[in-house]
Amino acid sequence: MALHRSSGRWRLGLALALVTAGFWATLPAALKIALDAIDPWTLTWIRFLFAFVVLATWLGLRGGLAAFQGLSRGHWLLLGLAAIALTGNYVLYLLGLGRTTPGNAQLLIQAAPLLMALGGLWLFRERYGAWQWLGMAGIVAGLGLFFADQVRTRGEAGYVTGSVLVLFAAIAWAVYALAQKQLLNRLGSAAILLAIYLFASLALWPLADPGALLGLRGLPLLMVAYACINTLGAYGAFAEALAHWEASRVSAVLALTPLLAVATVETVHALAPELIAAERITTLGWIGAAMVVTGSAMTSLLRHRAAELPLAPDAGDDRRPSPANTPPSSAACRP
Repeated sequence: MALHRSSGRWRLGLALALVTAGFWATLPAALKIALDAIDPWTLTWIRFLFAFVVLATWLGLRGGLAAFQGLSRGHWLLLGLAAIALTGNYVLYLLGLGRTTPGNAQLLIQAAPLLMALGGLWLFRERYGAWQWLGMAGIVAGLGLFFADQVRTRGEAGYVTGSVLVLFAAIAWAVYALAQKQLLNRLGSAAILLAIYLFASLALWPLADPGALLGLRGLPLLMVAYACINTLGAYGAFAEALAHWEASRVSAVLALTPLLAVATVETVHALAPELIAAERITTLGWIGAAMVVTGSAMTSLLRHRAAELPLAPDAGDDRRPSPANTPPSSAACRP
């Protein structure tokens, strides 16, 4: 299979990456409120099921289900890998979150976009200049400082086991992201996500309690609904960002997610202290946060000549647009 090439519309890719970061940053607060009324397995299952039903209906009405016809064995295997990896990411993250604090888990899961960046540099021959590497070093160092601050202020109970599980979740997410980017050569992002949503819905069904959803009322019900919509919006925007921008640069923007999430938690706490506890971040943590922001900006926005040089063409590359760059694929984030 030929390697996927971004469309070159980097401004659109940047905007979609920021939308993805916004969705993921506001999700933890919504999940925290929802989890007071429903178990995590049921919540995750209904999110995937909702996304599958809405997206399947949208694609069915527009004939998009035909995209799966004629897939090669390699494409099916890659699609299966993406589905297993994303489902594993959700499950491992939940198990890790149960053994450590939300702050630690939220920080450690940011290893996922960094691993995706390294994978993009290796698999898709994306290129970094000196400023980009310096920015990446700033992200890593900043996350390290923030993590040290959280360990000191929150304690280490259950940290080792929970951290290992969250790191495995990060690896699973990076595998999913890179597999999806390669699949964009053959399938639109909506079709890829549809297959993943179906697999995850079936895999998590035995662990869910659908009857618990009927008893939801008020704010928890609204938060569950938002979490469901978030699944479609976030991964739809993420898939399209990969179609238009390099995986390494998308990943750098996503490194901003934990900082935006902290801001969301603080805002909710200020408005309704009984819903969510405030974050505990000292000066060391804020220094790390500033390094993450600066490093992300350097990695994502500073362009360099090497990145603009054309890659050596693959054998048989005729430079035709891939299916991922056609208008129908953009509907994944607007079902």
